[in-house]
Amino acid sequence: MTVNYQDLSARITSLCDGETDEIALMATIAGELFHSDTRFDWVGFYRVTAPELLKIGPYQGGHGCLTIPFSRGVCGAAARLRKTQRVADVNAFDGHIACASSTQSEIVLPVFNPTGDLIAVLDIDSNQPDAFTDEDASELGSVLSKAFS
Repeated sequence: MTVNYQDLSARITSLCDGETDEIALMATIAGELFHSDTRFDWVGFYRVTAPELLKIGPYQGGHGCLTIPFSRGVCGAAARLRKTQRVADVNAFDGHIACASSTQSEIVLPVFNPTGDLIAVLDIDSNQPDAFTDEDASELGSVLSKAFS
């Protein structure tokens, strides 16, 4: 099963309509994404909780790393660069943090509040190699910008 982004976006928009609490939005989005596509083995947010520091937020799947500095891993790179990171082979990513040994590929998107501040990153892991596409990056970015605007 692969995600139908049109249906997913409509469902998340409906569920999140009028909600302003960032944690509630993150929890809802993580749950919907996790169950939307068999490629998605772990879906969660790492929130900016201190300068240059991410802390695990709402997520679905097995355990995740509790904290990630901006200087480490794919999540740190997405936060530091404020740019989506799509990694086809996590073992080839210099400085990858292996929270789960089964993860083969990963996509991480920065999450911004309405004033443009980085508030979190959305991390999606897959046990399949090269699981994520440019369409995933674009559509997931659109979902995030609608939900957090």
